[in-house]
Amino acid sequence: MDYKSLNVTLRDGIGTITLNRPDVRNALNPQMRAEITYAFRDLAKEARVIVLTGAGNAFCSGQDLGEGVSAGNADLERILRDEYVPMLRAIFECPVPTIAAVNGAAAGAGANLALACDVVIATESAVFLQAFTRIGLIPDAGGTYWLPKQIGFARAMGAALFAEPVSAQQAQDWGMIWEAVDDEQFEEHWKARATHLANGPTRAYTSLKDTLRASYNNTLDEQLALEAKHQGKMGQTRDFKEGVVSFLKKKPAKFEGR
Repeated sequence: MDYKSLNVTLRDGIGTITLNRPDVRNALNPQMRAEITYAFRDLAKEARVIVLTGAGNAFCSGQDLGEGVSAGNADLERILRDEYVPMLRAIFECPVPTIAAVNGAAAGAGANLALACDVVIATESAVFLQAFTRIGLIPDAGGTYWLPKQIGFARAMGAALFAEPVSAQQAQDWGMIWEAVDDEQFEEHWKARATHLANGPTRAYTSLKDTLRASYNNTLDEQLALEAKHQGKMGQTRDFKEGVVSFLKKKPAKFEGR
């Protein structure tokens, strides 16, 4: 694809998707949503980790309200169903680990875009804002799904009702994100995290994601059976054999993702 709103790279197993509309704080328009959907699905064919970040001083300001959505006659249900759902599913169903490197403010759908990723790493100066009630809407783009599961019902309700900024440190303390990092060390840090995953046992990561997510709905017996099923498959991989041999020889494992 000839990307117009993103910068997309693949290097050393790390796929990087950079939202590239800094003049509007990387607001989501139809083209960007389509390109994000395509980029995640395309990079997953070769990448061993995918990083989503933003250009400029913001991660994503959410829906671009300058494209007719605020006019009062926009079909928001259609936009969510036809444009947001495919994008969010492409991220959530990505078979390799995904990192949201939140370099600045993540507001509205932009906050929930980050939360769709497996791991969120943010600069300490970043904020997360469920801004929807400020314009008479409810959280969307998966916000009503991610937030209660990650931070609990009471905090999710408060964040949505009051639409107040949540600092990166507070988000870390609540369990909304994985970690808040000093701004000056941010880029070096998330790149190191991405490199770690790109060099890891990719098939185990895929099984890990599937198994953890299934725990939302499974009984204990169902989850134990699923663990055994996936672990049986992982026990037959080349990476498991490499991991055991390397452990016994007290040397770093060289995983190949297979």
